[in-house]
Amino acid sequence: MNPLWHIYRKIKFVKVLKQTLIIEIARFVPSMKLKNKIYKKLLKMDVGNHTSFAYKVLPDLFYPEYISVGKNTVIGYNTTILTHEILVNEYRYGRVDIGSHTLIGANVTILPGVKIGHNVIIKAGTIVSKDVPDDTIAFGNPMQIHNK
Repeated sequence: MNPLWHIYRKIKFVKVLKQTLIIEIARFVPSMKLKNKIYKKLLKMDVGNHTSFAYKVLPDLFYPEYISVGKNTVIGYNTTILTHEILVNEYRYGRVDIGSHTLIGANVTILPGVKIGHNVIIKAGTIVSKDVPDDTIAFGNPMQIHNK
């Protein structure tokens, strides 16, 4: 049987329910200050000053505390930040670290275990499946990385 059928052996149902409700509310909060406070205080995410999460950003429901975002970074509309993956025969999880002064475009999906550097631009619609070094631009699926 696939790992999703046994997920609540790894993580408590009540924790997932609480985090899901908090994240769903925060997705629609228009105030950046309030949204960041919710993420920091209630979900234990590490969020830098002046970082902005746009409308409908979806942090991981199981392990949002594994997400770290530097200062003055923009996470674009409808971006998904995953810290876990459930495959047919495997369950994986890992931190996602996003640097400072970085732009994550709209509709980006960031997979678990990825580190995105400082001063990076991730263009809209990109699937971030591997680390992205400082001072680069990443785009596409499969993702390509170029120097600025």
